[in-house]
Amino acid sequence: MVRLQTLAMKKLAGDTNIIGFMSFAGNTNQAGINVMLKPAGQRPPADIMVRELTRRLSGIPGLQVFLQNPPSIRIGGRSSKSLYQFTLQGHDLNTLYASAQSLAAKLRTTPPLTDVTTDLQNNQPQVTVRIDRDRASVLGVTPAAIERALANAYSEQQTSTIYTSTNEFWVLMQLVPSAQLDENALTKLYITSATGALVPLSDVADFERSTGPSSVAHSGQLASVTVSFNLQPGGSLGGAVAAVNKVAAATLPASITTNFSGTAQVFQASQQGLGVLLLITVFVIYIILGILYESYVHPITILTGLPFAAFGALLALWVTRQELDVYGYVGVIMLIGIVKKNAIMMIDFAIEHERKAHSTPAEAISQAASVRFRPIMMTTVAAIVGTLPIAIGVGASAASRRTLGIVVVGGLAFSQIVTLYVTPVFYTYLDDLQAWLERHTKRAPRAGRATLDTGLAHGD
Repeated sequence: MVRLQTLAMKKLAGDTNIIGFMSFAGNTNQAGINVMLKPAGQRPPADIMVRELTRRLSGIPGLQVFLQNPPSIRIGGRSSKSLYQFTLQGHDLNTLYASAQSLAAKLRTTPPLTDVTTDLQNNQPQVTVRIDRDRASVLGVTPAAIERALANAYSEQQTSTIYTSTNEFWVLMQLVPSAQLDENALTKLYITSATGALVPLSDVADFERSTGPSSVAHSGQLASVTVSFNLQPGGSLGGAVAAVNKVAAATLPASITTNFSGTAQVFQASQQGLGVLLLITVFVIYIILGILYESYVHPITILTGLPFAAFGALLALWVTRQELDVYGYVGVIMLIGIVKKNAIMMIDFAIEHERKAHSTPAEAISQAASVRFRPIMMTTVAAIVGTLPIAIGVGASAASRRTLGIVVVGGLAFSQIVTLYVTPVFYTYLDDLQAWLERHTKRAPRAGRATLDTGLAHGD
């Protein structure tokens, strides 16, 4: 592994877009390299650098390379070779490992996924000691004695402590490291029998070569395997989540449970709750506006600009080829508060002008659009200009939150152009609807009550 790391570092050292890097060895067959790039304006985008470095380092024979551009905020999940994670859990290890390998093989040919890999390392050479219990019983060797001998040989067993005037030292009993790496050393181990005689381990056990996992990962107290993946250029996380769920449903047995981890899990949870959150937000705004204006209709007029803002936000994401991630969801929520402000400024003026000047709804909203045009444009342009640096991607780690700026700028720009013309139209029609509802819901006075009132007036 060190030799392969050295070859990889030589390739990185010749790249002028890299400031420096740090290499470290994780275990016998895995290692990592942290690469520090030049500032954004002095090099290609980080995603392009990831693809280029992956292509360059993958040319080293015997080395598998998985590069990722880590997010500014890593959300949950265990560390993996790729950015997004899908975890499998099961009670039976053989079924779990076979299912994970089959799933990973199919996902490697499934768009828009790339760099599909797992944390399963089940090709580690191992030796299984199978005890011949009948022969061990004849020789007076118990399985517990064999276990103690293997534990003393291959694990650090503290037998005593040596105390000095300034320090203390643990006395550990084990095989020398060179013997621990040689399976033939098992034939040289002796077991103490019940009679005190030393019996060679090879007389009471057979040794079987095989392969197995270097470690068994657990999630929620169940054995697990994590399949990680990246996205192809232009791929969306929503499409990747749907593709993984579809392949998993067709591949995995019923005994295997699955769930996304880390960023993919947060994305999936946000998708499930976003619709309800938006509906609750709009409903609360409607209730508050209805109380303020004492009307069931005018709050609808104010909220008519929200669909245009949402369309503009999605259009801006489509034009810039960005996906609607968690930051984009935050931008959508922000749009609701910013866009309705423009309609409030017009509707509030129109209602007051209609009441004081006794003008028609069309005249009132026309006057409101003319008078409030300047403050509406001032506030909207200020919001767009303030969010524009985020949408362009200015500053450190700007790429991660760029979708927030794109959503706000696109939604505000489109809704501003449309709502200046559409909101007055909705106002006139909905004002007529409110007048019609008031005429048909108002009860006429009863005839008996009218006669009684008239009689009292004549009596006076």
